[in-house]
Amino acid sequence: MLSRIKSAARILLKGEPKKKSRNAIPAITREEVDEVKQFFPREKFFILGHARSGTTLLMRLARLHPDVHCNYQAHFFTRKPLLKALVDSPEMEEWLTRKSNRWNHARDLSPLVLRTTADFIMERDAAREGKRIVGDKSPSSTIHGAAVRDMHAIYPDAKLVYIVRDGRDVLISERFRNFVEDSKFLSAEDKRIIADLRADPASFSDGRRSIFTESFIRRVAKGWVTNLQETDDEARKLYGKNYFSLRYEDLLKSPFKEMTRLWKFLGVKTIHKSLEKTIQAEMTSNPDEEWQTKRDEEIASFLPKGQAGNWQRLFSAKDKSVFKEVAGEMLVKWKFEKDFKW
Repeated sequence: MLSRIKSAARILLKGEPKKKSRNAIPAITREEVDEVKQFFPREKFFILGHARSGTTLLMRLARLHPDVHCNYQAHFFTRKPLLKALVDSPEMEEWLTRKSNRWNHARDLSPLVLRTTADFIMERDAAREGKRIVGDKSPSSTIHGAAVRDMHAIYPDAKLVYIVRDGRDVLISERFRNFVEDSKFLSAEDKRIIADLRADPASFSDGRRSIFTESFIRRVAKGWVTNLQETDDEARKLYGKNYFSLRYEDLLKSPFKEMTRLWKFLGVKTIHKSLEKTIQAEMTSNPDEEWQTKRDEEIASFLPKGQAGNWQRLFSAKDKSVFKEVAGEMLVKWKFEKDFKW
């Protein structure tokens, strides 16, 4: 009795004790999805892929179809702060689950808040373009399987598209982006390599000298492997037939064929042959190359952008050995190599 009296006195003087963490945000229910779609009826899709894997090109090509709109880098599920940060606090949970709040029908409103926020952001753009299918492309290099799980909790009815690029070319593209940007993460050894590259580019162009440090190869290769493994596994498990994967190299080789497959997956009604010329015209543009050239033309000009197989002339024997050790199995799994004899 005394304990209860003391507790009541503390509440009277200081108010209810604050929670230090919130409960897990519940997944949206099928009934809630149906309710939301009365207000936001457009079909949704999300393009994921490790950074430097062609997500931007795929986005640009996808929205060439008159039924499809795609914009980029909302990072709803792939870069902190995530979409769920809107409700991920004890204070927001208390508000959205408060018993005196009759609007919540005795259920946490969090998944509805998240879904309607993202739906409005995407459908607002799609409505302006007059398109009925809308998606976001956000590369996912640091959040892997968790991004797919978070997405499915809010968008179990969406379609997931995953583009994969040969990890060796991802490695090169990431390296040159860091060089051009003069990234704050460059070490003293990295800066020495840049200086040597400017002084003697020929020795780096045929595998005699390496543009990498071993630690860089291991870090990026490991991240690439983790991204492919977790994203593909979770997507297959959670999305099933609503999951579509493709390789960047196949997109370069047969763009109209690959885009026809993708558009059919997204549910377009017709695909006119004239789109083939539209695609070819779009692929002649490379905004990323233009941007890098403006930043540092000398370094940017060393690497042809957007091509497949740059690694074959730029990898040293040591680079091949390290990458093979870390990511060789994944190259075989995605059919970039038949075996380890490369």
